[in-house]
Amino acid sequence: MPPDPRSGAAAAPAVSAVGGAEVRGSVEEGGMPEEYTPTARDLPVVGAAEAVETGPEPTMVDVPAPASSENEGEGPLYVVGDVHGYLEELRAALRQFGIIDTDNRWIAGNARLWFLGDFTDRGPDGIGVIDLVMQLSAEAAAAGGYCKALMGNHELLLLGAKRFGDTPVNSGAGTASFQAAWLLNGGQRTDMERLADHHVQWISRLDAMALADNHLLVHSDASGYLDHGSTIEDVNDAITEALQRNDAEETWDLFRKFTKRFAFREETAGPAAVRELLDTFGGTRIVHGHSPIPYLLGEVDSEDGESAPAVTGPHVYADGLAIAMDGGVTMGAKLLIAQLPLVQ
Repeated sequence: MPPDPRSGAAAAPAVSAVGGAEVRGSVEEGGMPEEYTPTARDLPVVGAAEAVETGPEPTMVDVPAPASSENEGEGPLYVVGDVHGYLEELRAALRQFGIIDTDNRWIAGNARLWFLGDFTDRGPDGIGVIDLVMQLSAEAAAAGGYCKALMGNHELLLLGAKRFGDTPVNSGAGTASFQAAWLLNGGQRTDMERLADHHVQWISRLDAMALADNHLLVHSDASGYLDHGSTIEDVNDAITEALQRNDAEETWDLFRKFTKRFAFREETAGPAAVRELLDTFGGTRIVHGHSPIPYLLGEVDSEDGESAPAVTGPHVYADGLAIAMDGGVTMGAKLLIAQLPLVQ
């Protein structure tokens, strides 16, 4: 992949995609079609809070809702898209929304903040991002609010690389390893060097999905959550228990499911897929990260497309039932933060 102008990351070699993730040359010839490629970093994106709507634009500008929430005594609800190690960009975005101060401390009182996963890889300081989220979780709770986080596919990838390294796994198109897949999908060696036991424990206990003010929060625009239960609690318990078994093949299967995308994009099948999830788990809208909005819209052929239209904010699609939150920070964009419900 191209070098990152902000982190100085080296380019990765050409690879084939296996189960939605790129895998080193250990994969046999004739692997699965590419679904998941390194992202380019040349897409200008205007931050959601400062965007101005201009003409026909497939994405929507995020206009903050009034501070009151549906539940008496609770503060406003915010969601954060994929961070991918861009700590300074995250801090700047959180300050812009009045969530942290210049010392990076929680100042949002009883506000509620959800991160949608993918804290590490590609960017320069994934461990710093995790440390900040953990810190804000404690500070928010003390102030009467909360800061919580969901499991992303890159958390599973980092966890697998730490636990299993080069242990061969059956990728579906030959043999692969977490270590190879992690490196080829933006794994940063400095993150691995700083990854401590408490980080591993935190990652392995992250929920896969949550419901907040009738918004079903998930990381991936995929339907694989249905494979693990019929309630949010069941799904979260099943995935936590699977990770506790510390089995390389089982963890790889989870990683492949979390890496799939575009389940909600097709004109007819997309809204039906969203409704199935909402009917099963509750909520009136799904909010997800994972797929960068220009890639989701088909405006670039892959995540490493050379150019794409600017994104002005979260993208509402699938008959208005889904909200995409990954603006593409790895493409040189600003992180997307949105206050829910969105005002259109």
